[in-house]
Amino acid sequence: MHKVYHRIDTIAGNVVTLKAPSVSYRELAEITSRRGTSLAQVIRLQGDTVALQVFAGARGVATDARVRFLGDPMRVPFSDALLGRIFTGSAEPRDRGPALKDNLIPIGGPSVNPAKRIIPRKMVRTGIPMIDIFNSLVESQKLPIFARAGEPYNQLLARIALQAEVDIILLGGMGLKYDDYLFFRDTLEENGALSRSVLFIHTAADPVVECLLVPDITLAVAEQFALQGKRVLVLLTDMTNFADSMKEIAITMEQVPSNRGYPGDLYSQLASRYEKAVDFEGAGSITILAVTTMPGDDVTHPVPDNTGYITEGQFYLRNGRIEPFGSLSRLKQQVNGRTREDHRTIMNTLIQLFAAYRETLEKQSMGFRMSAWDQKLLQYGVRFEREMMDLSVNIPLEGALDRAWRILADCFDPVETGISSQLIEKFWPKASALEPASPAL
Repeated sequence: MHKVYHRIDTIAGNVVTLKAPSVSYRELAEITSRRGTSLAQVIRLQGDTVALQVFAGARGVATDARVRFLGDPMRVPFSDALLGRIFTGSAEPRDRGPALKDNLIPIGGPSVNPAKRIIPRKMVRTGIPMIDIFNSLVESQKLPIFARAGEPYNQLLARIALQAEVDIILLGGMGLKYDDYLFFRDTLEENGALSRSVLFIHTAADPVVECLLVPDITLAVAEQFALQGKRVLVLLTDMTNFADSMKEIAITMEQVPSNRGYPGDLYSQLASRYEKAVDFEGAGSITILAVTTMPGDDVTHPVPDNTGYITEGQFYLRNGRIEPFGSLSRLKQQVNGRTREDHRTIMNTLIQLFAAYRETLEKQSMGFRMSAWDQKLLQYGVRFEREMMDLSVNIPLEGALDRAWRILADCFDPVETGISSQLIEKFWPKASALEPASPAL
């Protein structure tokens, strides 16, 4: 029987404080007032003083409200019945389906013991050439997508959710506009991917504390599916909203702020979520792709800055495309040597030529005379941007490699590419195959 407290000392925003000994961090409590019963969670302990974040907001809660601690942290139901369902940030049904109450698992647990992990060695194919060829996504990898406001990062995540060769997709939405939530729901449903997906969606209109719960709930469910042998891809959007929610609560609790007002443990909070990416020996894996928006397109902002120290590379989304310069997958070398023998050579050659194309554009803009080589580079750059970089291009890895060879053959002589004669003889398109390829949409 848990003790009931009848006196709240202070109410600040959605945070209430009271004296309550023998309470645990993250423990749940029920607050009963004139408006009804609300759920709250312990977010700070200082001696016997307990701070509770009220899920539904503290409006209507009086200092004489009754507080009953439940003795358990936040838990989420887990079963195969989750597949195809959409929930709120507190794991309540958002799709008007039945509530799930069985097999509750705790959230926010520790990351996996490194001794239980195996070296990443399997590629997650996405059908997006700028990922599959140039910065391959690897099982158990954790990668952010850095983008400024207005970039189509949610559309990119939806494409990856539809095309990624994994068993289960878990989408955690934080601070989403309602239109973005509907976009994810409708896109997955219309393309038949909702049946292998679970969505935990916090919208901008929902309580702030639910935003903080979304990554923990999503990753707890992902871990259970991975232990069943499933290849799980976790998509999180947007981790900057997650950090802003932490900042809002920290300000309410009058914590001493760090850089730009964010709490001093921002790095640890982000790392504890990203480090859930894992490949279990003898079981499945968890791969994390997380959007991090950059206010003012500033990569030195505390959220992307800290994220870059935690993750294994990043994708830069600029002007509606994945930017080849700056984007990086530090684990790609683990897998792109296992795909096709020309993969690494094509990757290096295309990027070198594209860098030369960018330099030629600068020369052209300054009025320099264009040589025959410059004209070839200009032709190549246009083809590369249209047929490889455009996010509407949807093509398997082998098809993308074949397309890359066709582009090279259309724009250059074999000797100009710097590719070994062995690969040229094997993969260079014959004269009858040199026809411009249109993007597969």
